[in-house]
Amino acid sequence: MEAVVGGPDPRGCEPAAGLCPDSLPDGLLVADARRRVVVFNHAAVRLTGISRAGALGRDFADVLPLYDADGRDWWKCVDPYRGLATRTRHPERPLHLADGPELLVTAAYTRDADGGVTAFTIAFRDAVQRARQERNRADLVSTVAHELRSPLTSVKGFTATLLAKWHRFNDDQKRVMLETVNADADRVTRLITELLDVSRIEAGRLEMRRQVVDVIEEVRKVIAGRVAAGEPTGRFRLEVLGDLPEMWLDPDKIDQILGNLVENALRHGAGTVTIVVEPDSREQGAVVSVRDEGEGIPPEAAQRVFRQFWRGHGQPRGGTGLGLYIVKGLVEAHGGAITVRRAPCGGAEFRFSLPAGAPDFA
Repeated sequence: MEAVVGGPDPRGCEPAAGLCPDSLPDGLLVADARRRVVVFNHAAVRLTGISRAGALGRDFADVLPLYDADGRDWWKCVDPYRGLATRTRHPERPLHLADGPELLVTAAYTRDADGGVTAFTIAFRDAVQRARQERNRADLVSTVAHELRSPLTSVKGFTATLLAKWHRFNDDQKRVMLETVNADADRVTRLITELLDVSRIEAGRLEMRRQVVDVIEEVRKVIAGRVAAGEPTGRFRLEVLGDLPEMWLDPDKIDQILGNLVENALRHGAGTVTIVVEPDSREQGAVVSVRDEGEGIPPEAAQRVFRQFWRGHGQPRGGTGLGLYIVKGLVEAHGGAITVRRAPCGGAEFRFSLPAGAPDFA
């Protein structure tokens, strides 16, 4: 942090170090050796309501008075400038401003050779955001646990029955039970895969294994899979509106995107499911649209369909509500974008673009 302390400009940026605290999502306050505030970024202004001009040059404890859950003045408790000379940082903890919001605060010291404080850096963020994230994680765990309970109960029930009463059942009865166990095991696998996908998307750790992919053939493969699963052939229509460039994509993730969108159209839509594949007129790549002839999605809900756990009004429960969230993450991992709008036949149209990519992106 020495570079920051050396004299940031009034906006809180340090040109020499290439660092602009205003680009940080968390609040940042830096005090110099005399306890005077020398950096107070945009997020700090937003979180505290104190202007930058009102913060710079003042004692940091006056600018950011923090109290613990028992109402004690936190800076008097830790005494940053006269406390332990071996202290290097304070781990994150919840504190609150006087008559203000709760913040999650962490701090670090920069010291000279004698242990004196040359810079004291405080980073803080809104605790409400963390609470929201924790609720989302709790909802995710609760939803997945609920969805896992049913197939696991079925698997346990049928296997226990077969083990205890194997000789009482004929071959046809055994086959039905084992087919049910197999289907429920596949369902458990899908749920775990969804959970892992969500985790990787949120952490930005999706691995892309690009190779040349025939997008049109991938669509045909997805349709064939649905027909093999019992859907009538006439339920699907594929429209190809031009030649596509060579597409370098992750084939497994493309199958997952198409499979999720087609499954969504079958489950929540009606009539014919139309998949339109066309070259991207603006950028080199492809655009794929999946349309149904159901009731569609209200315009006011269009911005929410890609959130975790979203379910349309009146839709039956079933599934985790993570499918479209995962689809959006997979499309964006390819460098594309996805939108939803009203289809020409009145249903929903999910439309996503994919850049052609290149092998060295892998």
